[in-house]
Amino acid sequence: MVPFAGYNMPVQYNGINAEHDTVRKAVGVFDVSHMGEFILKGENALDLIQRVTSNDASKLYDGKVQYSCLPNEDGGIVDDLLVYRMDDKTYMLVVNASNIEKDWNWISKFNTNGVDMKDISDRTSLLAIQGPKAADALQSLTDIDLGSMEYYTFNKGKFAGVDNVVVSATGYTGAGGFEIYCDNAHAEHIWNAVFEAGEPFGIKPIGLGARDTLRLEMGFCLYGNDIDDTTSPLEAGLGWVTKFNKEFTNSAALQAQKTAGVAKKLVGFKMIERGIPRHDYEIVDEEGNVIGKVTSGTQSPSLQIAIGMGYVNNAFAKEGSEIYIKIRDNKVKAEVVKPPFK
Repeated sequence: MVPFAGYNMPVQYNGINAEHDTVRKAVGVFDVSHMGEFILKGENALDLIQRVTSNDASKLYDGKVQYSCLPNEDGGIVDDLLVYRMDDKTYMLVVNASNIEKDWNWISKFNTNGVDMKDISDRTSLLAIQGPKAADALQSLTDIDLGSMEYYTFNKGKFAGVDNVVVSATGYTGAGGFEIYCDNAHAEHIWNAVFEAGEPFGIKPIGLGARDTLRLEMGFCLYGNDIDDTTSPLEAGLGWVTKFNKEFTNSAALQAQKTAGVAKKLVGFKMIERGIPRHDYEIVDEEGNVIGKVTSGTQSPSLQIAIGMGYVNNAFAKEGSEIYIKIRDNKVKAEVVKPPFK
Protein backbone atom coordinates (compact mmCIF):
# COMPACT_ATOMS: atom_id res chain seq x y z
CA MET A 1 0.00 0.00 0.00
CA VAL A 2 1.18 3.54 -0.74
CA PRO A 3 -0.30 6.98 -0.02
CA PHE A 4 -1.65 8.55 -3.23
CA ALA A 5 -3.76 11.71 -3.58
CA GLY A 6 -5.02 11.39 0.00
CA TYR A 7 -5.83 7.68 -0.31
CA ASN A 8 -4.01 4.51 0.65
CA MET A 9 -3.69 2.65 -2.64
CA PRO A 10 -2.64 -0.94 -3.37
CA VAL A 11 0.49 -1.16 -5.54
CA GLN A 12 0.15 -4.92 -5.79
CA TYR A 13 -1.88 -7.76 -4.30
CA ASN A 14 -0.09 -10.76 -5.73
CA GLY A 15 2.80 -9.39 -7.82
CA ILE A 16 2.78 -6.92 -10.72
CA ASN A 17 3.66 -9.43 -13.46
CA ALA A 18 0.99 -11.95 -12.39
CA GLU A 19 -1.65 -9.20 -12.14
CA HIS A 20 -0.64 -7.76 -15.54
CA ASP A 21 -1.00 -11.24 -17.06
CA THR A 22 -4.44 -11.69 -15.44
CA VAL A 23 -5.77 -8.53 -17.13
CA ARG A 24 -4.28 -9.37 -20.54
CA LYS A 25 -5.63 -12.95 -20.53
CA ALA A 26 -8.66 -13.05 -18.20
CA VAL A 27 -10.19 -10.33 -15.99
CA GLY A 28 -9.01 -8.09 -13.15
CA VAL A 29 -10.56 -5.45 -10.91
CA PHE A 30 -9.01 -2.07 -10.11
CA ASP A 31 -10.46 0.01 -7.29
CA VAL A 32 -10.01 3.50 -8.78
CA SER A 33 -12.45 5.29 -6.47
CA HIS A 34 -9.80 7.98 -5.94
CA MET A 35 -10.66 9.47 -9.36
CA GLY A 36 -12.68 12.70 -9.39
CA GLU A 37 -16.19 13.17 -10.78
CA PHE A 38 -17.93 16.49 -11.47
CA ILE A 39 -21.52 16.95 -12.67
CA LEU A 40 -22.14 20.00 -14.90
CA LYS A 41 -25.78 20.80 -15.47
CA GLY A 42 -27.83 23.50 -17.18
CA GLU A 43 -28.53 25.29 -20.47
CA ASN A 44 -24.90 26.44 -20.71
CA ALA A 45 -23.16 23.23 -19.59
CA LEU A 46 -21.99 22.33 -23.12
CA ASP A 47 -20.81 25.89 -23.75
CA LEU A 48 -18.64 25.78 -20.61
CA ILE A 49 -17.18 22.38 -21.57
CA GLN A 50 -16.45 23.67 -25.08
CA ARG A 51 -14.57 26.67 -23.69
CA VAL A 52 -12.38 24.74 -21.21
CA THR A 53 -11.67 21.48 -23.09
CA SER A 54 -9.69 20.97 -26.29
CA ASN A 55 -11.90 18.32 -27.92
CA ASP A 56 -15.23 19.09 -29.61
CA ALA A 57 -17.89 18.05 -27.08
CA SER A 58 -20.70 19.10 -29.46
CA LYS A 59 -20.13 15.77 -31.21
CA LEU A 60 -21.28 13.87 -28.11
CA TYR A 61 -24.69 12.20 -27.89
CA ASP A 62 -26.47 10.69 -24.88
CA GLY A 63 -24.45 7.70 -23.69
CA LYS A 64 -21.23 8.76 -25.44
CA VAL A 65 -17.87 9.41 -23.72
CA GLN A 66 -15.02 11.57 -25.01
CA TYR A 67 -11.34 11.78 -24.09
CA SER A 68 -10.17 15.38 -23.83
CA CYS A 69 -7.85 17.73 -21.99
CA LEU A 70 -8.02 21.05 -20.17
CA PRO A 71 -5.41 23.34 -21.74
CA ASN A 72 -3.91 26.06 -19.53
CA GLU A 73 -3.08 29.59 -20.67
CA ASP A 74 0.66 28.91 -21.02
CA GLY A 75 0.65 26.13 -23.62
CA GLY A 76 0.48 23.23 -21.12
CA ILE A 77 -2.23 20.93 -19.79
CA VAL A 78 -4.18 21.38 -16.53
CA ASP A 79 -5.36 17.75 -16.75
CA ASP A 80 -6.63 15.09 -19.12
CA LEU A 81 -10.18 13.90 -18.52
CA LEU A 82 -13.23 12.04 -19.76
CA VAL A 83 -16.47 13.83 -20.68
CA TYR A 84 -19.71 11.81 -20.32
CA ARG A 85 -22.92 13.18 -21.89
CA MET A 86 -25.82 12.08 -19.65
CA ASP A 87 -28.31 14.24 -21.61
CA ASP A 88 -28.15 17.50 -23.57
CA LYS A 89 -27.96 19.58 -20.39
CA THR A 90 -26.07 17.18 -18.07
CA TYR A 91 -22.45 16.05 -18.29
CA MET A 92 -20.10 14.14 -16.02
CA LEU A 93 -16.39 14.96 -16.09
CA VAL A 94 -13.97 12.32 -14.77
CA VAL A 95 -10.63 13.79 -13.70
CA ASN A 96 -7.38 12.59 -12.14
CA ALA A 97 -7.33 12.16 -8.36
CA SER A 98 -4.33 14.41 -7.72
CA ASN A 99 -5.95 17.22 -9.75
CA ILE A 100 -9.49 17.28 -8.33
CA GLU A 101 -9.16 20.62 -6.53
CA LYS A 102 -7.03 22.17 -9.27
CA ASP A 103 -9.48 21.13 -12.00
CA TRP A 104 -12.52 22.26 -10.01
CA ASN A 105 -11.00 25.71 -9.45
CA TRP A 106 -9.92 25.96 -13.09
CA ILE A 107 -13.34 25.09 -14.56
CA SER A 108 -15.12 27.27 -11.95
CA LYS A 109 -13.07 30.25 -13.11
CA PHE A 110 -14.72 30.02 -16.54
CA ASN A 111 -18.22 29.29 -15.22
CA THR A 112 -19.60 32.75 -15.99
CA ASN A 113 -23.03 31.65 -17.25
CA GLY A 114 -24.54 29.95 -14.22
CA VAL A 115 -23.79 26.29 -14.91
CA ASP A 116 -24.72 24.16 -11.87
CA MET A 117 -21.49 22.39 -10.86
CA LYS A 118 -21.35 19.56 -8.31
CA ASP A 119 -18.24 17.75 -7.12
CA ILE A 120 -19.45 14.21 -6.40
CA SER A 121 -15.94 12.71 -6.05
CA ASP A 122 -16.15 12.01 -2.31
CA ARG A 123 -19.42 10.11 -2.57
CA THR A 124 -18.64 8.17 -5.76
CA SER A 125 -16.86 4.81 -5.97
CA LEU A 126 -15.37 3.52 -9.21
CA LEU A 127 -14.32 -0.01 -10.15
CA ALA A 128 -12.52 -0.71 -13.43
CA ILE A 129 -13.04 -4.32 -14.49
CA GLN A 130 -10.62 -5.03 -17.31
CA GLY A 131 -9.70 -7.96 -19.52
CA PRO A 132 -11.01 -10.08 -22.40
CA LYS A 133 -13.34 -12.04 -20.08
CA ALA A 134 -14.86 -8.92 -18.43
CA ALA A 135 -18.18 -8.98 -20.34
CA ASP A 136 -18.77 -12.68 -19.64
CA ALA A 137 -17.76 -12.29 -15.98
CA LEU A 138 -20.17 -9.39 -15.37
CA GLN A 139 -23.15 -10.13 -17.62
CA SER A 140 -25.08 -12.08 -14.95
CA LEU A 141 -25.14 -8.93 -12.78
CA THR A 142 -26.97 -6.63 -15.20
CA ASP A 143 -29.63 -6.37 -17.94
CA ILE A 144 -27.33 -4.03 -19.89
CA ASP A 145 -25.99 -5.97 -22.90
CA LEU A 146 -22.28 -5.63 -22.13
CA GLY A 147 -21.09 -7.55 -25.19
CA SER A 148 -22.67 -5.05 -27.59
CA MET A 149 -21.43 -1.89 -25.84
CA GLU A 150 -19.18 0.14 -28.13
CA TYR A 151 -15.85 1.56 -27.00
CA TYR A 152 -16.27 4.96 -25.31
CA THR A 153 -19.98 4.60 -24.59
CA PHE A 154 -21.92 4.09 -21.34
CA ASN A 155 -25.27 2.94 -20.02
CA LYS A 156 -27.10 3.69 -16.80
CA GLY A 157 -29.11 0.91 -15.18
CA LYS A 158 -29.34 -1.81 -12.57
CA PHE A 159 -26.09 -3.58 -11.65
CA ALA A 160 -25.79 -6.24 -8.94
CA GLY A 161 -29.29 -5.26 -7.81
CA VAL A 162 -28.36 -1.57 -7.39
CA ASP A 163 -30.25 1.08 -9.40
CA ASN A 164 -28.72 4.05 -11.28
CA VAL A 165 -25.26 2.54 -11.74
CA VAL A 166 -23.21 3.99 -14.61
CA VAL A 167 -21.47 1.26 -16.64
CA SER A 168 -18.99 2.52 -19.23
CA ALA A 169 -16.52 0.98 -21.68
CA THR A 170 -13.50 3.27 -21.82
CA GLY A 171 -10.57 1.40 -20.28
CA TYR A 172 -6.96 2.34 -19.54
CA THR A 173 -5.38 -1.06 -20.21
CA GLY A 174 -6.03 -1.88 -23.86
CA ALA A 175 -7.52 -5.21 -22.73
CA GLY A 176 -11.20 -4.18 -22.98
CA GLY A 177 -13.61 -4.04 -20.08
CA PHE A 178 -15.91 -1.77 -18.10
CA GLU A 179 -16.06 0.90 -15.42
CA ILE A 180 -18.71 0.80 -12.69
CA TYR A 181 -19.64 4.13 -11.04
CA CYS A 182 -21.78 3.84 -7.93
CA ASP A 183 -22.58 5.57 -4.66
CA ASN A 184 -20.11 4.75 -1.88
CA ALA A 185 -22.91 3.07 0.12
CA HIS A 186 -23.13 0.32 -2.52
CA ALA A 187 -19.42 -0.09 -3.28
CA GLU A 188 -18.64 -3.02 -0.99
CA HIS A 189 -21.75 -4.91 -2.10
CA ILE A 190 -20.86 -4.39 -5.78
CA TRP A 191 -17.21 -5.36 -5.20
CA ASN A 192 -18.30 -8.62 -3.55
CA ALA A 193 -20.89 -9.34 -6.26
CA VAL A 194 -18.30 -8.76 -9.00
CA PHE A 195 -15.86 -11.21 -7.41
CA GLU A 196 -18.56 -13.82 -6.88
CA ALA A 197 -19.79 -13.56 -10.49
CA GLY A 198 -16.23 -13.46 -11.83
CA GLU A 199 -14.83 -16.39 -9.88
CA PRO A 200 -15.36 -18.97 -12.67
CA PHE A 201 -13.46 -16.60 -15.01
CA GLY A 202 -10.38 -16.29 -12.80
CA ILE A 203 -11.10 -12.73 -11.61
CA LYS A 204 -8.45 -11.12 -9.39
CA PRO A 205 -7.90 -7.71 -7.73
CA ILE A 206 -5.23 -5.61 -9.48
CA GLY A 207 -3.01 -2.84 -8.05
CA LEU A 208 -1.49 0.41 -9.30
CA GLY A 209 1.73 -1.29 -10.43
CA ALA A 210 0.05 -3.39 -13.12
CA ARG A 211 -2.23 -0.47 -14.03
CA ASP A 212 0.94 1.42 -14.96
CA THR A 213 2.58 -1.39 -16.96
CA LEU A 214 -0.70 -2.10 -18.81
CA ARG A 215 -1.29 1.52 -19.82
CA LEU A 216 2.37 1.99 -20.80
CA GLU A 217 2.25 -0.97 -23.19
CA MET A 218 -0.62 0.84 -24.93
CA GLY A 219 1.21 4.18 -25.00
CA PHE A 220 -1.49 5.90 -22.90
CA CYS A 221 -0.35 9.13 -21.20
CA LEU A 222 -0.18 9.41 -17.42
CA TYR A 223 -0.74 12.90 -16.03
CA GLY A 224 2.26 14.05 -13.99
CA ASN A 225 4.61 11.83 -15.99
CA ASP A 226 3.97 12.14 -19.73
CA ILE A 227 1.81 15.26 -19.67
CA ASP A 228 1.68 18.15 -17.21
CA ASP A 229 1.33 21.92 -16.88
CA THR A 230 4.36 22.47 -19.13
CA THR A 231 3.68 20.01 -21.98
CA SER A 232 1.63 21.03 -25.00
CA PRO A 233 -1.10 18.64 -26.18
CA LEU A 234 0.46 18.84 -29.64
CA GLU A 235 3.89 17.84 -28.31
CA ALA A 236 2.23 14.97 -26.43
CA GLY A 237 0.62 13.57 -29.59
CA LEU A 238 -2.83 14.71 -28.46
CA GLY A 239 -3.55 16.67 -31.64
CA TRP A 240 -6.43 14.23 -32.21
CA VAL A 241 -8.24 15.69 -29.17
CA THR A 242 -7.30 19.29 -30.01
CA LYS A 243 -10.00 20.63 -32.34
CA PHE A 244 -9.63 24.09 -33.83
CA ASN A 245 -13.20 24.36 -35.17
CA LYS A 246 -14.06 26.19 -31.92
CA GLU A 247 -12.40 28.58 -29.47
CA PHE A 248 -11.08 27.20 -26.19
CA THR A 249 -8.45 28.17 -23.63
CA ASN A 250 -5.23 29.12 -25.42
CA SER A 251 -6.54 27.79 -28.75
CA ALA A 252 -5.00 30.61 -30.80
CA ALA A 253 -1.51 29.92 -29.42
CA LEU A 254 -1.91 26.17 -29.94
CA GLN A 255 -3.12 26.78 -33.51
CA ALA A 256 0.02 28.87 -34.12
CA GLN A 257 2.15 26.07 -32.64
CA LYS A 258 0.47 23.55 -34.95
CA THR A 259 1.18 25.76 -37.96
CA ALA A 260 4.81 26.36 -36.98
CA GLY A 261 5.43 22.77 -35.89
CA VAL A 262 6.58 21.56 -32.47
CA ALA A 263 10.25 21.37 -31.48
CA LYS A 264 9.88 18.18 -29.41
CA LYS A 265 7.56 15.21 -29.43
CA LEU A 266 6.46 12.46 -27.06
CA VAL A 267 7.59 9.12 -28.53
CA GLY A 268 7.56 5.48 -27.56
CA PHE A 269 10.81 3.52 -27.54
CA LYS A 270 12.01 0.00 -26.86
CA MET A 271 15.39 -0.85 -25.41
CA ILE A 272 17.78 -2.61 -27.80
CA GLU A 273 20.44 -3.09 -25.11
CA ARG A 274 19.86 -4.19 -21.53
CA GLY A 275 18.60 -1.58 -19.07
CA ILE A 276 15.37 -0.22 -17.60
CA PRO A 277 14.48 3.38 -18.51
CA ARG A 278 13.09 5.42 -15.61
CA HIS A 279 11.22 8.71 -15.27
CA ASP A 280 13.54 11.73 -15.80
CA TYR A 281 16.48 9.73 -17.21
CA GLU A 282 18.22 11.73 -19.95
CA ILE A 283 17.83 10.69 -23.59
CA VAL A 284 21.00 11.34 -25.62
CA ASP A 285 22.26 10.89 -29.18
CA GLU A 286 25.21 8.75 -30.24
CA GLU A 287 27.65 11.53 -29.31
CA GLY A 288 26.10 11.87 -25.86
CA ASN A 289 24.29 15.17 -26.51
CA VAL A 290 21.07 15.48 -24.50
CA ILE A 291 18.08 15.33 -26.86
CA GLY A 292 15.26 14.70 -24.39
CA LYS A 293 14.11 12.89 -21.27
CA VAL A 294 12.22 9.77 -20.28
CA THR A 295 8.72 10.33 -18.88
CA SER A 296 7.68 6.68 -18.29
CA GLY A 297 9.55 3.40 -18.44
CA THR A 298 9.30 -0.22 -17.32
CA GLN A 299 10.07 -3.82 -18.13
CA SER A 300 7.08 -4.89 -20.22
CA PRO A 301 5.57 -8.04 -18.67
CA SER A 302 3.89 -9.00 -21.97
CA LEU A 303 6.90 -8.44 -24.24
CA GLN A 304 9.72 -9.24 -21.82
CA ILE A 305 11.67 -6.19 -23.00
CA ALA A 306 12.15 -2.73 -21.50
CA ILE A 307 9.95 -0.02 -23.01
CA GLY A 308 9.35 3.66 -22.35
CA MET A 309 8.02 7.01 -23.46
CA GLY A 310 9.77 10.34 -23.51
CA TYR A 311 10.11 13.70 -25.20
CA VAL A 312 12.82 14.01 -27.85
CA ASN A 313 13.91 16.72 -30.27
CA ASN A 314 11.90 16.53 -33.48
CA ALA A 315 14.87 15.22 -35.48
CA PHE A 316 14.82 12.01 -33.41
CA ALA A 317 11.04 11.51 -33.27
CA LYS A 318 10.74 9.42 -36.42
CA GLU A 319 9.94 5.73 -36.06
CA GLY A 320 13.14 3.69 -36.24
CA SER A 321 15.37 6.51 -34.92
CA GLU A 322 18.29 5.33 -32.80
CA ILE A 323 18.46 6.98 -29.38
CA TYR A 324 20.28 6.24 -26.14
CA ILE A 325 19.05 6.29 -22.55
CA LYS A 326 21.53 7.52 -19.96
CA ILE A 327 21.49 4.85 -17.22
CA ARG A 328 24.09 5.33 -14.45
CA ASP A 329 26.43 7.25 -16.79
CA ASN A 330 26.13 4.57 -19.50
CA LYS A 331 24.58 5.18 -22.91
CA VAL A 332 22.12 2.33 -23.48
CA LYS A 333 20.78 1.92 -27.01
CA ALA A 334 17.04 2.18 -27.77
CA GLU A 335 14.83 2.53 -30.85
CA VAL A 336 11.86 4.85 -31.38
CA VAL A 337 8.69 2.81 -32.03
CA LYS A 338 5.04 3.68 -32.43
CA PRO A 339 2.82 2.57 -29.51
CA PRO A 340 1.02 0.36 -28.73
CA PHE A 341 4.13 -1.71 -28.08
CA LYS A 342 4.11 -5.11 -29.78
